[in-house]
Amino acid sequence: MTVTEKKINEQKLNQFLERVVSDLAASSGGVMVSLGNKLGLYKAMAGAGPLSSTELAHRANCAERYVREWLNSQAAGGYVIYHPSSNTYELTPEQAMVLAHEDSPVFMPPAWEVSASMWLDEEKTIHAFKTGAGVSWGDHHSRLFCGVAAFYRNGYRSSLVSQWLPALTGVEAKLKAGAKVADVGCGYGHSTLLMAKAYPQSRFWGFDYHAESIHAARAQAQQEGLTDRVTFEVASAQGYLKQGFDLICFFDCLHDLGDPVGAAKYAAQSLAPDGTVMLVEPFANDRVEDNLNPVGRLYYAGSTTICCAHSLSEDMGLALGAQAGEGRLAQVFKEAGFTTFRRATETPFNLILEARL
Repeated sequence: MTVTEKKINEQKLNQFLERVVSDLAASSGGVMVSLGNKLGLYKAMAGAGPLSSTELAHRANCAERYVREWLNSQAAGGYVIYHPSSNTYELTPEQAMVLAHEDSPVFMPPAWEVSASMWLDEEKTIHAFKTGAGVSWGDHHSRLFCGVAAFYRNGYRSSLVSQWLPALTGVEAKLKAGAKVADVGCGYGHSTLLMAKAYPQSRFWGFDYHAESIHAARAQAQQEGLTDRVTFEVASAQGYLKQGFDLICFFDCLHDLGDPVGAAKYAAQSLAPDGTVMLVEPFANDRVEDNLNPVGRLYYAGSTTICCAHSLSEDMGLALGAQAGEGRLAQVFKEAGFTTFRRATETPFNLILEARL
């Protein structure tokens, strides 16, 4: 039976087409956001009030005809306000927090770098689907690394020191007095450096198997004058030096590992007596049906092309996925020998979990 021979509900068809067209427009809109960020268009609009396309082009040193078309795409998507009476465009303070202010906890443009990398790595993903092979983190396009680092940086900056660490049992007091901290899977080191700034009496080690990320982290530590208390080393989650750490952190990375149970066991062996593991993972409920929302959609897509793909490139290849959920993560740490596992706090994007032996 062909599609045309089947009974089609025209209302349902049109509703679904409307959703698909909306998603197609949003996909193109992501390109516009990236352009607006890299060309400084949002920054030029922030706090300026209504501007004509000519005025914005002058402020951003861009060609007016391109700017005019870009502004109309932004207005159509609700990313700027259009004033028909004056033929001007305005970026509201709320829009500026999301699009223009790089230090804002809700600054979003870098997230589209991750989407760009997913498109650029499409052939690798197709091959992985066909063969079941993995795609290692380091084999992705470079836009993934900078995009992930920038996307998570501001969230960590707004919450890590002020909310997440104080929510752990007795950890903040240790950090103030002088503790040893490992940041496993540290990437560009933003989380490591944030903690080092806040707790000058403590020492910090950032570990990542990706040499390019460690190089970037070392450069950032040098720039911020923190090399006296921060060390970055190329090492896997089961290959760093066991030093009796008071705190071991996994920031949005445990689910990417081929052997998360092995990594948790290794962390258990690397902890000082009464030490703590802080596990930061993408927010997820335990049941699929409870994750069918925009955040879940975003994370399942990233998990398909990045998280599961990397896990399957490593030994064991457990492929927990970015939406593993607290229950599955608790089982990982139980298998690793931890006796206490609890949700310390949460955000719309992250679960902050505490594990103790």
